[in-house]
Amino acid sequence: MVFWFVAALLTLAASLAVLLPLAGRSRSDSSGREHDLEVYRDQLAELDRDAARGLIQPADAEQARAEIARRIIRLDSGEAAKPRAVRLPAAGRLLGAAAVLVVPLVSWGLYGMLGSPDIPSQPLQERLAQNPADSTVDELIARAEAHLTANPQDGRGWDVLAPVYLRMGRYDQAVTAYRNAIRLLGSTADREAGLGEAITDAGSGVVSAEAQQAFERALRLEKDYPKARFYLATGLVQDGKMAEAAAAWKDMLAALPPDSPWRKPTEEALAETRRRMNAVGADKPAPGPTQQDMDAAASMEPADRKAMIETMVAGLDEKLRQNPHDAEGWKRLLRSYLVLGRNDEARSALARGLDALGKTTDEGRQFAEFAASLGLPATE
Repeated sequence: MVFWFVAALLTLAASLAVLLPLAGRSRSDSSGREHDLEVYRDQLAELDRDAARGLIQPADAEQARAEIARRIIRLDSGEAAKPRAVRLPAAGRLLGAAAVLVVPLVSWGLYGMLGSPDIPSQPLQERLAQNPADSTVDELIARAEAHLTANPQDGRGWDVLAPVYLRMGRYDQAVTAYRNAIRLLGSTADREAGLGEAITDAGSGVVSAEAQQAFERALRLEKDYPKARFYLATGLVQDGKMAEAAAAWKDMLAALPPDSPWRKPTEEALAETRRRMNAVGADKPAPGPTQQDMDAAASMEPADRKAMIETMVAGLDEKLRQNPHDAEGWKRLLRSYLVLGRNDEARSALARGLDALGKTTDEGRQFAEFAASLGLPATE
C-alpha cells in the first residue's frame, strides 16, 4: 500500500510539472521594462557624476549618453522587450495534457499486469540470512566475508573462500585467503598449489620465487600434484631453461592419467617449448624472448602478442634479480625492453647490469658496447 501511495505522489508531481506550464498564461513584461528604464536612468546619473569629477573625457561621456539614450528609445518602442512566452492554441494544450495523463495511466496498467509490486523489499542483511540455496554468488561471498570479519580464526571459511576468489580473478584476496587457511589449518598440496597459482596470477603470470616455493612445498606433500608440476615447468620456460622445461612436461605427461584435465594443456606447452627450442637451438637456453620469439609472435593478436612478450620479459627480469651474473641474460633483457619501447626500464637494466657485471670487467665492457650498438650508450 505504501508503494502505491508513493508512486501516486510522484506521478502527480511529475504530471503537474508538465501541465502547469501548458495551462499558464503569458505574463506582461511591463514591470520588466520599468526596471530596465530605472537602470538606464541610474547609468545616466552615474555618468554625469563621473564627468563632473573628471573621471571620463567629455567626448566619451557624450558618446555613452547617446548609447544609453538609444537603449531607452528602443525600450520605450518595444523593440528591446523580452521575448514573451508563446501561448499554445487550445487544441495543442488539450493534446499535451492528454499525453501527460495517458503516459502514467498506461505505465501503471502495464506494471499492474507485468510487475510485482506486492513483493516485499529485501535489504542485504535479510538476503544474507536467507537459505544459501536461494542466494547469488555475490551474496554468498558477502555472507562469507561478513562471517570471517567476525570470526577471522575460522580456517575452514578461508579455505572455502580462497578458490572462489581465485576463480573470480580477485587474486590478491585469494593470496590472503590461502595464507590464512594454511596458517590455521596447515599445509596441503591443494592449498600450497592454490597459493602459488594466486601469487602467479597476481604477478601477471610470472612464476616468482615466492610462487615457486609454494609449488615446491605442494610437491613435497604430493609428488605428482599436476598443478604444481605444470607451473614449475612454466617457471623454467620463463627462466630460459627450455630443455629442462620440456623434460619436466614430458615426465608429467607420463604420470598423468589419460582423462586428466591437465593432459591437453601440458601437451600444448610441450609442443610450444619444442618449437621454440628448434627456433633457437636446443643447446642454447633462452633466458628471455629471442628475436625469433618476437618474429613468431607477429601473427598473434596485438594484445596477446604484447602480453606474451611482457610475461617473458618479466620472468627474465626476475631471473636476473636472483642471478645477476648472467651477461647474456642482461643483453636479452636490454634488447627486449627497447623492442617493447620501454626505454626507462632499458636504461635501468643497463645500469643494473653494469653494476652486477662490473664496469671494468670484460663482460661489463662488452655489455656496454652491446647497449651502445642498440642506441643506448652507457653514459646515459
